[in-house]
Parts: sequence; C-alpha cells; structure tokens
Amino acid sequence: MTVTASVSEVSLREYGPAVSVPLGAEAGRALAASGILQSATPDPRRDGHWLLRAGSRVGAVRMPDGQVVRIMPKTPVSRLFFLLGFSLDPARAWRDSAEGTVDTGAYDDVVPALAHAVERQLERALRQGVLQGYREVAESALVVRGRLREADQIRRHFGRTPPVEIGYDAYTADTAENRVLRAATERLLRLPGVPGAVRRRLAHQRVRLADALPLIPGQELPRWRPSRLNSRYQPALRLAEAVLRGTSPEHRPTGVERLAMDGFLLDMNKLFEDFVTVALREALREHGLTARLQDPHHLDVAGLVGLRPDLVVRTGDGRTPLAVVDAKYKVERADGLLNADLYQALAYATVLGLPEAHLVYAAGRRPERFHEVRGTAAGPEGRGTRIYQHSLDLSRAPHHLLTAFREIAGRLASGRKAGI
Repeated sequence: MTVTASVSEVSLREYGPAVSVPLGAEAGRALAASGILQSATPDPRRDGHWLLRAGSRVGAVRMPDGQVVRIMPKTPVSRLFFLLGFSLDPARAWRDSAEGTVDTGAYDDVVPALAHAVERQLERALRQGVLQGYREVAESALVVRGRLREADQIRRHFGRTPPVEIGYDAYTADTAENRVLRAATERLLRLPGVPGAVRRRLAHQRVRLADALPLIPGQELPRWRPSRLNSRYQPALRLAEAVLRGTSPEHRPTGVERLAMDGFLLDMNKLFEDFVTVALREALREHGLTARLQDPHHLDVAGLVGLRPDLVVRTGDGRTPLAVVDAKYKVERADGLLNADLYQALAYATVLGLPEAHLVYAAGRRPERFHEVRGTAAGPEGRGTRIYQHSLDLSRAPHHLLTAFREIAGRLASGRKAGI
C-alpha cells in the first residue's frame, strides 16, 4: 500500500516508514504527547512539517485542527477482527460467519469495519426488542410508592411530608446493558471515516436505545453480568466495550489525562497478547490443564522486582506450574534472535523452577526453534533450560491459527509427561 499524506488526512502504515506531513505546531505537539504513534517530531528539513511514524496502534483519530490520522494494519482487517472476537468470547467466535470472523462487511479499514460489525451485532441483539430489567430507583415524590427511605426523609425534610423520599424497583429499559450499547453507538457516530450507510443504520439503533440514559464522561462503564436473560446481548456488549475502551478518553476514570483528539485505536501488541493467551487457555483444556493469565511473581527474594508472564500453565488443580508462555507481537531481527525476550523468558523459567519457557511471535521464518541455556541444569537428564520460540502467520485462515495453538498446547502438555 502506498503511504500518502494530505492536509485533511494522513494515512500511515503500522510500523511503516516515517512520513513528512504538513502539521501545525499545536497539533504536532498534541500528537507527540498522546502516545498514539511510535514517533512524532518536527521535520528538520521542511518548515511546518512533522515526521510521523506509526507503531503498534491501528485505527483513526481526529486531531484538534480537524485533521484525521489513519493507521492501516499489516494484518488483514477481517483477520484482525477474528483475533478481537475470539479474545472477547471464544465460545461464540465461530457463530458469526463460516470463517469464524466478526462480520466486517467488505471494509478493509479498521473504523468502517468496526462500525459495520457493531451495527450488525446491535441489530441481532435488538431484533427481539430492547431488553428491560429491574433497576432500583431512589427519588423524592408527592406520593408514597415502594419503600419509604426514613433516614433520608428525616435528614432532608426533618420528617415533614410531602415530599417523601422513596425507593422502589422500576422495570425499565434504562439498564447497564442498554447504556453501554447506546454509548458505543454514539461513539461510533462521532468517529471519522464511518460510511454513510453504516452511519444511518447506527442512528436508527441509537433511536431504539433512547430510553437508556447517556453515560457521564469520566466515569467507569456500567457493570453488567452475563445471564440467560441477556445472552442475546452479550456479543454486542463485548464489542461495544471494546469500542469504548479503544483509546477513548471519554470514559476513562477521572484523573486520567484527556487528549484533545477523538478516535478509535487498537493496540496490536495487546490484541495479539490477548488472542494468544485466550487461544492457548482454550486449547490446554483439552489436555486437562489450567492456565493463569498475567500470573504475578517476583524475581528477587525481597519481592521488589515484579514479574508477570502472560500465561502460566498449571496442573488441573491449578497448584503445580508446568510451563510459562509469553506473547510477543514483533518481527524477528535479521539474525532471528531477540535477546531481551530470551533473557525475560529465562527469568520466568528460573523463578517458576521450570526447565522450559515458550515465546510466541506474530511472525517468523521458522514455525519453531529453541535455545538451550548454558550453565543451567533444570531439565530431565541434566540438560539446560530450553527456551522455545514459536511463530504464527496471522494472515492464515482462523482454523489454521487455532490448529497451530493446539499443536503448541500439545507441546506444553508433552512436557508434563516428560517429567517437567
């Protein structure tokens, strides 16, 4: 794909070369401070231009001056949304289409595909009508309804009536589920690059959710619990939450710095890490093993240096560690080695007392390779600690990707049989 730049829109490629674009000083500084790009610096060769280089974040943002920065992913968009859908809900990931991907239509850009996918999930969720539920209401009224809140009545009105402070359970469409869906719909309607046809359908869904109150900026998202009653909502809810958390400053907790720009971005580092850990966890269940994600440990005896491997494989009862796995969304160097990753994996294996550690990459020239560490004798027969490097081709079909994870899970399970 050719990388282009214009006054109204800048198009970059994930981990692509830096592009010199005309940009105001204020917008350039805001972009540099946002952390959205890998780098944003004034171009020393051209006045009024900035050198922009994208990193692992893909999507689109609108800057304070109205200029749109669009970052295209290396991974095909349909595959990217398969990773997202599987990470959010592996049990349902295969129900949306024959290929097991989230329905992104014919769009090959992140924001249009996302908007289309959310709208389709909304349509399915609301097809049987808007979900209603009971919500506790506390209010002042002229007549008694439900329960009298005596303490509030005395504190606010010194016991006099009316009005009366009451509480009751209302059967309403103003539920946590509908609030999340409404907020995601409104968010998408404000994003740059949403196609007109998709925008019109989203506006229609917004009308259907009008009885749900809007969310207050700066507050945490409402919490909902999966249940039989909201099962038809769950795919839409998980995707909606991904929309609202996709680098949107609007619903971050109070105190987090808010950016003067609006948009949606996916961090491919985090997305790949989530996909690898969830897919391996599911595959390990076939072998009767459990997996702990982001399992916290310490490197030193004093507990001052923290370690948090992406996934620790354990026995079925969860007590004994068997293997450790870390996901790395990066391309191998020319010599095929990433020394810092090997050191990190060795630290994990040492702390957990394991003879093996595994690294899973998003790309690589070999499906698997390993390194035996000198001066260690953690494994059977006195061999040194081994660090395995596995590589995945994200452009492959979903069933091929999940087959690869079953093979890796089989390798991890075989370590148990070998006495790991």
